[in-house]
Amino acid sequence: MGSVTSLYLAADETADALLTEDPFALLTGMLLDQQVPMETAFAGPAKLAARLDEFTPRAVAAMDAETFVEVFREKPAVHRFPGSMAGRVQDLARTITENYDGDAAGIWTHGDPDGPEVLRRLKALPGFGEQKARIFLALLGKQYGVDVTGWREAAGEYGEDGAMISAADVVDAATLTQVRENKKARKAAAKKA
Repeated sequence: MGSVTSLYLAADETADALLTEDPFALLTGMLLDQQVPMETAFAGPAKLAARLDEFTPRAVAAMDAETFVEVFREKPAVHRFPGSMAGRVQDLARTITENYDGDAAGIWTHGDPDGPEVLRRLKALPGFGEQKARIFLALLGKQYGVDVTGWREAAGEYGEDGAMISAADVVDAATLTQVRENKKARKAAAKKA
């Protein structure tokens, strides 16, 4: 593993520090990154950490489901769909607890995997489809110091240098704006086609 860059995904110093230090928080933020602005999604783990006695895969997996939903609903809400997203985060926590002994980083460190294997492991996580898994793999490679063989190829277009099309390329306010503009242009082009 190389060095981790200080992440800029929540655009909040405290939330970004947690994402930088805690692989489970980073995975949770990526999981939440749907149907809300990226910064809202990646601020979610810090909200959860502030509201819970312990924000670890084991602790989240062991929580009563209804209690966990209430933690999500507390103002300001963690996500606009608290019920379904709380369930997905608990499913993620259970999977990490059962398959990686509670160590989220085990997804990319256990057994010395290569890029395609890390991608396979990410796609096996609840709430991580093909695209989300590729974006997360690119984020690990570009900013989290995870230098496994073949990660760029496995991440596809998201792994390319200067792609500017996903969270993997956001390092400051300017790149966030650039990624947003590129995503908007891609959506418009897809609509035309």
